Amino acid sequence: MHTSNYILSCDIGGTHITSAIVEKNTWQILEHTVTRTHVNSAENAKSIFLDWTSNMKTCLAKTEEPVLQVGIAAPGPFDYEKGIALMKGQSKYDSIYQMQVTQPILDGIGKDHLDIRYINDAAAFLQGEIFGCGLEQEQRILGITLGTGLGSAVWNNGEKAFDADLWDTPYKTSIFEEHLVTRWFVRRFEELSGYQESGLREILEQHGDTKEVQQLLQEYQEHLLDFLHFFSQKYDCRFFIIGGNIAKAWDRIFPDPSLLQDYRIQIGKYQEQAAIIGAAALFSETK
Repeated sequence: MHTSNYILSCDIGGTHITSAIVEKNTWQILEHTVTRTHVNSAENAKSIFLDWTSNMKTCLAKTEEPVLQVGIAAPGPFDYEKGIALMKGQSKYDSIYQMQVTQPILDGIGKDHLDIRYINDAAAFLQGEIFGCGLEQEQRILGITLGTGLGSAVWNNGEKAFDADLWDTPYKTSIFEEHLVTRWFVRRFEELSGYQESGLREILEQHGDTKEVQQLLQEYQEHLLDFLHFFSQKYDCRFFIIGGNIAKAWDRIFPDPSLLQDYRIQIGKYQEQAAIIGAAALFSETK
């Protein structure tokens, strides 16, 4: 069996695909291979596979190293063991619903001997931070991504991280996701101030430390503490790695760190690149 220390790793989103070559011994991304391109996920299947595989081929062409393994992080619902897309009615990837995607990818790249494995994108973020930061000796770590959606994942020592799928857990009058993502900030800030902004960064930049912003962050802090409590109880773990765009404002959301003294919290170090490392780590020897 031929082996290689280099893995093609891809993070597939609703509007883009980012690929890079990852060096297996160190879980480092070869920066010069990072390739990000647009995907029109509303197109037909042929067009989608062309977008994906063109990106992968461009990435592979940036290295002389032999690559035999491909790790792919993809949003759910998806059968990660069999490589079957199950997204429907989310205005993305409808045309590949129930399709086995491995063969079309191999055909598009023009290499039939590659070993392709799949992982949920929220789980890939967590797994990437763990391997990138050398935390794989820990027993259990929980991951949360806070952005346009609410991602949650669980990693147990020696196993592949998995999607905890807690976004639609009932909370207050709706579900957790509706209280923890970008659209909550936008909607709530307009209720409090009458101003319309497109996201948390814009709210903080335009409105600084006004009383409306203080109230907004205070309410969000309460929601997030409730979610941390719920998640940590469910999986009996207090170690969290947190990522996503909202995490960039962590110190504004939690100016008083003592509120988090019950938890061990690490903000993602790799952020956007974490899923790339996490997908590559599907080929770690401990899996």
